[in-house]
Amino acid sequence: MSQQSGRKRKAEKQYSVSDAHAKKFQTMLSSLSVTFIDQQLLYQAFTHSSYVNEQRFRADQDNERLEFLGDAVLELAVSQHLFKRFPLMQEGEMTKLRAAVVCEPSLFELAERLEFGSLIFLGKGEEMSGGRNRPAMLADVFEAFVGALYLDQGMDAVYAFLEETVYLKIETGSYTDVMDFKSQLQEFVQQESSGRISYQIVAEQGPAHNREFVAKVFVNETSYGEGTGKTKKAAEQHAAQKALTLLSKKVANK
Repeated sequence: MSQQSGRKRKAEKQYSVSDAHAKKFQTMLSSLSVTFIDQQLLYQAFTHSSYVNEQRFRADQDNERLEFLGDAVLELAVSQHLFKRFPLMQEGEMTKLRAAVVCEPSLFELAERLEFGSLIFLGKGEEMSGGRNRPAMLADVFEAFVGALYLDQGMDAVYAFLEETVYLKIETGSYTDVMDFKSQLQEFVQQESSGRISYQIVAEQGPAHNREFVAKVFVNETSYGEGTGKTKKAAEQHAAQKALTLLSKKVANK
């Protein structure tokens, strides 16, 4: 080892993690079927600048650089997924959907569901001001985690993680409020045939204060998709998304 390398190692403090905190990390990783080769890289993804300042770590040992990288990796991964998953979706619609997927509220919701907040290393002042539950902070940590995973194991590991988190949200119709799948389906059917599209609410589930609707979409008399939603419109949009995906695959396989 060179003297310069030795000096660098001395300057770079290691993240000190209690047994309880380390166990939380392992529980989270196990639930996602994710492993990390470099544990220090994982911890850095959850390290806020306020903690680095308090502990007198090097300035570049917080998660901001990982967040920068993760933002780019996430945008590329989501773009590729949309490109492959929706072969008939126009550029403008893909841009709109990607923006909804990678925006702060969406990433905050994902990070909150994964309980990332309890894992963050925070300075005392940031902790007292409620930073652990701040949407912007949790969204940043999600991006930093993606960046760390990319550095640790590459894009395949990122794709596998996103398959169970981000991509799953897309498949379950979480973004039907920003995408008009009914109009896209109408346009597609008009291009491919003269079929008639109709929707039918086939079920209402749950208590009155938390009702969920189930809709089916038909092209002529054939059902091509079933969707659920908190409103009839959302259920129909989700059904249209399913139908558009199915019909797109049929056209691609011709």
